[in-house]
Amino acid sequence: MRSSLDSALVAVIGGGPAGLMAAEALARQGVQVDVYDAMPSVGRKFLMAGKGGMNITHSESREPFLDRYGARRERIAPLLDVFGPDALRAWLRDLGVDTFVGSSGRVFPTDMKAAPMLRAWLHRLRETGVRFHMRHKWRGWGPDADDATAHTLRFETPDGEHTVTCDAVVFALGGASWPRLGSDGAWVPPMAAHQVPVTPLRPANCGFDADWSPYLRERFAGQPIKPVVITLTDVDNKVHSRQGEILLTETGLEGSLIYAMSATIRERILADGEATIELDLAPGLTLERVVAEVTRPRGSRSMASHLHGRIGIGGVKLALLHEILSKEAFADVHGLAHAIKALPVRFTRARPIAEAISTAGGIPFEALDAHLMIARLPGVFCAGEMLDWEAPTGGYLLTACFASGLVAGTGAAAYLKALKARGALA
Repeated sequence: MRSSLDSALVAVIGGGPAGLMAAEALARQGVQVDVYDAMPSVGRKFLMAGKGGMNITHSESREPFLDRYGARRERIAPLLDVFGPDALRAWLRDLGVDTFVGSSGRVFPTDMKAAPMLRAWLHRLRETGVRFHMRHKWRGWGPDADDATAHTLRFETPDGEHTVTCDAVVFALGGASWPRLGSDGAWVPPMAAHQVPVTPLRPANCGFDADWSPYLRERFAGQPIKPVVITLTDVDNKVHSRQGEILLTETGLEGSLIYAMSATIRERILADGEATIELDLAPGLTLERVVAEVTRPRGSRSMASHLHGRIGIGGVKLALLHEILSKEAFADVHGLAHAIKALPVRFTRARPIAEAISTAGGIPFEALDAHLMIARLPGVFCAGEMLDWEAPTGGYLLTACFASGLVAGTGAAAYLKALKARGALA
């Protein structure tokens, strides 16, 4: 039996997880859904993220999971109440994709791959009538942009400009990271032109520049530094400390531990022009133990040999000590011991947004209603990374993208039902 909404048409702009989930939610209500994407195929960033193993979500309990969303915790919580990690895993099972929890608590498909999951999903969407339009780049609204019951959208295509009129629209255009895969932030000017507030887009889950010497860059770039503890004081004078692994790059540092603290580092740079972290290069030893070992008589052995033999400091860790400490400071055994436990590394800037894994900034939740509809543009919904939130890697980004897509799609269906009830929808 056909739905009462079978005469409605919704455009979903953006074919990532948020857009596809919005399309599924609408199609289940009997709505005709057209998905538009600027790339030749959908899900390109999703597939790239899954190349090293598709980390789909995380098995953490609710409270620590929500804490990963920082300042936007309270805005993300209602979305995850609708579609959280457990619901996401159940949805995947229904799709025919089994998952497992890794040793770190991260959740993966059993085959660790993104492509089979995407293929199964697209097959199901097409079976429900979702239509896909590739190489359609959204360029803005037509002359009836403020019409509450119809939306004219302009697209740039290989065959010239194409105009579409629909009853509602869900935008899921991503942020501005990985622009070669489609998320280039080009939606910001058209949104701003219609008085939709947009918090400036900034890199998240990114590396930071430390202005290394040529010697360190040439000899040690690409080498991991592990284990290590990072400590940083944020702009509110709260101390953050985490243990893990980082990667020395030609320009500075990156890696999972840096990404987890990238928001705090970035905000410190924005406030002060720079950010200084402290690295504990010997996290398994107390300061007292390090002092005792470093100051122990070393006889004819070099300091490098002494540090390696007594506390396991060598290679890239030793190179970092030489990079940051002066010759005089390195020769001061007490100062050296303290530096091993708290080596200051000064970051001057974040890496460019095009290199970042994800994006902070976007359309603020304050401009949206509970269904993620833009308050001043009835029938226009937003989801995914183009909203103003951020989270570390580990499945948190994808989970919130899926959840926001479902909420936006469900909200668009409810909006259409309300139009229908008022007689404003044929």
